[in-house]
Amino acid sequence: MRLRLADPAATEALGRALATPMADACVEAPVVVHLAGPLGAGKTTLVRGLLRGLGHEGRVRSPTFTLLEPYELPACDVVHLDLYRLADPGELDYLGLADMLAPGSLVLVEWAERGGARLPGADLRIALDYAGTGREADCEAMSPAGAAILAARGMPWQ
Repeated sequence: MRLRLADPAATEALGRALATPMADACVEAPVVVHLAGPLGAGKTTLVRGLLRGLGHEGRVRSPTFTLLEPYELPACDVVHLDLYRLADPGELDYLGLADMLAPGSLVLVEWAERGGARLPGADLRIALDYAGTGREADCEAMSPAGAAILAARGMPWQ
């Protein structure tokens, strides 16, 4: 499903709308979301909205240089990964990827293609791209958990 996002506020609103169904889905198993798109397309803006929707009030940093930013929230534990600077997929082992994939966790991955086979498949894939002065978001369920997230009531496309 393709959504038109007029500005950064709309991108953040999409993240907020996804927060509750993602938190609900990750109770029994980790939820993995792959965020795709060129530099500056709004991946971290979407993550900011999602974290705000989960109750995070602090700063949301892009993990471009640190590779990961963890957030312990009441609804679930969130790890935001940015693999843009990953030199080798094997580095994911050193980052503790296996520990991040516990029930009750939400793993948001920018530049997932750089993780290769070491990175688990996505439950949900969101591709952001430029569209004139705004953005477009293509949301695709890749698992039953991803389908449940997109089917949740109150989503912007319903």
